[in-house]
Amino acid sequence: MNRLDKINIHFDYFSKNFLQFESDFYEFSDMDIPLIFFTDDILKNMFSTKRTYFRLNAKNSIDKRDHYFIFRKHECEDNKNEFKYKYVGHRYRMDV
Repeated sequence: MNRLDKINIHFDYFSKNFLQFESDFYEFSDMDIPLIFFTDDILKNMFSTKRTYFRLNAKNSIDKRDHYFIFRKHECEDNKNEFKYKYVGHRYRMDV
């Protein structure tokens, strides 16, 4: 069992910020797959790479531009193996 199997990571589902994330994602996405089908993959990728964003690449966007969706990672006070990602906003580029 790897570390990701022991960690509980999730979005702040049913919150205003997650609803805004869904709205922003669908505004720019040209994918036929609903967001809910790959949220676990997004979370695992952000957690394992220690990033607080994910990129919708130009190939999969309506306007053929890269889109970055920014989150803030919060550790649960009651459980150190639980993390929640809250949506902060959207950008067209990430400054390194």
